[in-house]
Amino acid sequence: MHPLIFREVLSVTMILFAIIDILGAIPVIIQLRQKAGHIQSEKASIAVLVLMIGFLFVGEEMLAIIGLDVSSFAIAGSLVIFIIAMEMILGVNFFKEDMPESVSIVPLAFPLIAGAGTMTTLLSLKTQYQTQNIIVGIVLNTLFVYLVLKNVQWIEKLLGKTGLAILRKAFGIILLAIAIKLFRSNTHL
Repeated sequence: MHPLIFREVLSVTMILFAIIDILGAIPVIIQLRQKAGHIQSEKASIAVLVLMIGFLFVGEEMLAIIGLDVSSFAIAGSLVIFIIAMEMILGVNFFKEDMPESVSIVPLAFPLIAGAGTMTTLLSLKTQYQTQNIIVGIVLNTLFVYLVLKNVQWIEKLLGKTGLAILRKAFGIILLAIAIKLFRSNTHL
């Protein structure tokens, strides 16, 4: 087994942090909490952890069943990440999603936190980083997701609307760079 490499863990953690965009999702989480009255942060966090680690290990096999390789999926994912980044930077919604009437694992853990962009990113990361470093990054992000879900009201008051908007745009630019890097590293021209 390979040793944990701090630089890889840090890179993976930052990439997943940007794509999960839990801070950018705070307005949506607040809206969900207002509709449902309560967010089950423990249940949602465990679901996120299981989804991400599960997809990390069986995602490639699932792709193989439908005849796709990881590079093709990574390129497609880089385009999705690019669009998500443009949404964050420009403040425009390309992906329209209906708001659910109640908060459960389905709307919160998937697709809001561990959605298609996150799953694509996990497979893309697998082409560049060692698996154990990705798992540590997933666990660190899940802990952060849990802390945000547990303290969403306090965070909303602390950052305010302007702070959340600035944070969202900053992570949008980081995601844009990640999308371009993923596209370039998986394109064999």
